[in-house]
Parts: sequence; C-alpha cells; structure tokens
Amino acid sequence: MINNLVLETLKPLSVPVGFQKYSGKEIPYITFHEYLSTGEQFDDDEEAMTGHYIQVDVWSKGDYGILVKNIKIRLLEAGFKRVDEADFYETDTELYHKGLRFFYLEEQEDVNV
Repeated sequence: MINNLVLETLKPLSVPVGFQKYSGKEIPYITFHEYLSTGEQFDDDEEAMTGHYIQVDVWSKGDYGILVKNIKIRLLEAGFKRVDEADFYETDTELYHKGLRFFYLEEQEDVNV
C-alpha cells in the first residue's frame, strides 16, 4: 500500500521513480524505500495505527532544488510529514544526492494485522 501511494504521489513530477533502485539512463531520477514500519497506536493489544518511515532520494547532475520542493509539496499534500533531509555528493557516480525522510500514519482497517 505505502509503495503504491509514494509512486502515485510522485508520478505527476514526470521524473523516473523507482522502488529501491533505478536502472534507466534518465537523470534526474528518484528512488525511495521504507526504512522503518512500526506500530504507533494499539487498541486492546492490537495494532490500530502503523507508522511508515520513508526515505526519498533525489539523484541529479545539477541543481535539484525545484524538484525537491515539488516532492515535498506532493508528499505533504498526500498526508506525509517531513522528518528530515540531507545533501550528499556521490563521488563514484558524480551525482548530487538529496535524501528526504517522511512519516506516514496508516490506520489499520482490520485490527488483526
């Protein structure tokens, strides 16, 4: 569910988006992964709310400021909360890399997860 939500939310940006990896040639591109999924709220010892912690990575040869801004806008509008972000430069690929972390709270429809 969470992977589809991220993919559908970022799709309108017209930049390739891959779950965990991207094998195409187009730059810039976006990858993402869930680095933590945990119970956030419990009812009668059953998980009622699940927290999804997602990292979205932007990979670019140049300035990615506008793309990062648009990613944040789209994810915040979809109900994500921004946790933190950091800039990197990958010397092996010569790509600029922005890591953005978000939190999404999902209500469990069936309490017996």
